[in-house]
Order: sequence, then C-alpha cells, then structure tokens
Amino acid sequence: MLDPIVNFFTRIFQAIGRGIGLVIAWICWPFLAAGRWYARRGWLIKGPIGIILLVLVGLYGYFFLETQRWTGFDTNYVAAYNFTGMRAAGGEGGEAGAGEGGTRTCGRSAITEVTADLIDFNVDENAWISSMILYKLGLFGVPWDNTPFFDNKASFQRGVNQAIRRTTVELVDTLGRVRGTSQVDSGLQDARGAMQIDEYTWYFGLNPFGFKTPTPAFYRAAARDLRAFNDRLETCTAVFDARADNLIQFIDRIANDIGSTSAILRERSENYNGGWFDFRADDRYWFAYGQLYGYYGILTAARTDFADVIAQRGLATLWQATEDQITSALRLQPAIISNGREDGWIMPSHLATMGFYVLRVRSNLVELRLVLDR
Repeated sequence: MLDPIVNFFTRIFQAIGRGIGLVIAWICWPFLAAGRWYARRGWLIKGPIGIILLVLVGLYGYFFLETQRWTGFDTNYVAAYNFTGMRAAGGEGGEAGAGEGGTRTCGRSAITEVTADLIDFNVDENAWISSMILYKLGLFGVPWDNTPFFDNKASFQRGVNQAIRRTTVELVDTLGRVRGTSQVDSGLQDARGAMQIDEYTWYFGLNPFGFKTPTPAFYRAAARDLRAFNDRLETCTAVFDARADNLIQFIDRIANDIGSTSAILRERSENYNGGWFDFRADDRYWFAYGQLYGYYGILTAARTDFADVIAQRGLATLWQATEDQITSALRLQPAIISNGREDGWIMPSHLATMGFYVLRVRSNLVELRLVLDR
C-alpha cells in the first residue's frame, strides 16, 4: 500500500536532486572551461593570468574580510568620552578661563569632537566599503545592495555618514559663527564641502588626467578640519555660538533628517512583504541604524555644548529620554533582516520595528524643540 507513495516521493526528490545538479553544473561550467583553457596554455600566458588571478583573490579576500569585520563598533561608545569634564564651548567665543602661564583658553566643542571621531570610525578604523571597486563591481554585475550578501556594513556606514553630513552643515550655517551675520569659518566650510563628496565614487580628480583622490581621503580631510576648528576654539580664535535658537534649529534639522528615514522605512515595509527574501530590507534597516548610531553621539555631545540652555529650560529629563530611546533602538541587531507583514507570525517585520523606534526618537526631538521655543 505504501509502495506507490514511496515511489512518488522518491521520484520527486530525484528530480529535485537532478535540478540542483544542473544548476551547480551551469554555475561551474565557465570556471571549468576556463581552467581547461588555462591548462593548455604556455607559461608566457599562464604567468600574467596567474598573477592577475592572485591579485583578484587577494582583493576579494580583503573585501569579504572588511565587510564582515566591524572594528570599533560599540553601541555605548559615548561612555568613552569625558563629557562631564569638558568645558562647554561658550556662547560667542569668549574667554572660558585661563590656562597655565596666563594663556587664554576657551572650551572645545563636544559636537565637533564626536563628529570628527565618527569620521575616523568610518574611514580609518574601518575601510570605507561603498566606494571600493569590488563593491561597485557587484556580484557578476548585480549591485551588492540588491543581494543578501556583504552590504550591511556599507549601509550602516552611509547612515553614520548622513548624521555627520547634517552636523557639518549646521556647524557652518549656525553653530560656528555668531547669529549668522559673522564670517563663515573657512575650516568648517572646507569640512562641509569634503563631506558632500559622493560616498559611492571610487576616485575623484580635478581633471581627467590629473591626480586622483579616493573618496575616504576627502572625509579624512574633513576630520582634520573639524579638529583644527576645535583647536582654534580652545585658543579663543574661533566661535561656537551655543544659543537656544541655534539649538532649536539643530534639533529641528535632525528631526527632519530622521523623519525622512522613517518615511523610507515605512514605504518599504508597506509595499514589500518578502520576509527574509526582501534583499533590500537590510539596506534600509542598517542605514537607519547607522544614522541613529551617529546621532546618539552627536546629541549626547550637544548636551554638553548647550549645557546652560538645557539647564535653564529644564530639559535634562526629556533629553535623557531621547537618548534612552536611541539606545533602545541600538539594541536591535537581528542576524537576518526580515520584512514580513506587520501582523505576520512566521517572518517578523524588522523594518516596522525600526521605524517605530525612529518615530519615537523624532517625537522626543519635536517635544524638545517645542519646549525650547516657548
């Protein structure tokens, strides 16, 4: 009685096995054919091709290693800063105290310091993935962002970079000068310009035949300009304008920035329900995660730079609640990102969950702005 059923399933599994074998054979055939062609060639041809293949293997090995190794990643990285012992930058660059030998010293900006360190984290402690030539080549021409492989770190770095970009713009437009009427700080302006460089471009040059500069080099230059600005602040030759209206604008811009990310998460979550097979969901998730990771340090630093304003307006509790919301979001580190239905029970909706936390952070920022604006 069971023999027909057993034979039926046997034939099914045999057919599946033959299908898998055909797929593997189809994938391996070009490599086997190339291997046979290579074996019949002389050493004048074998040598150069062998060297090229070794270089490619080394490059891909480095690429795979760097995409999986997240050096310096720490969701509580702000604990390493001595924010409590850091003198606030001060309203209009006035003297904050006197150092040894009567040298005038003003406070360094915590926001500027954290922003420079985030750049170092992205391009010095880690390799910048998005502009690597092998990342741009993709998987047999398919962009890595469209595959489930080797793109999470790149998306995370771009999210951190978005927070850095937004901050450098605000440093130039409002924070790094007095009431928007004084001269723009040239160092900050250079930093802002460097951070606007497209993160995907492999090399830049002033002309087609001139010197080419890799994208991370621009970001490193921005970090140097930010640290130079902090050095000038310390000697009272630069300005950090820590007024309440500047804090209002800074918070407003950050809220708008993460609000745009929330809309991207919502759009993907509502219109695509591929579960674990939505290969673009991880890009959206890790971009949002990186953006919150960057803003966590920047907002914590702003608490120091604007300490007087926060104390005068009684914002300490609300500010702490905002930071707590971000740290709650940073605890979410699923191994595989799923974009299932929000009411599904097999495949979770990680995008909806991240979107919920992003909106909570934005809601807290809007509330901070409203209290400051009273």
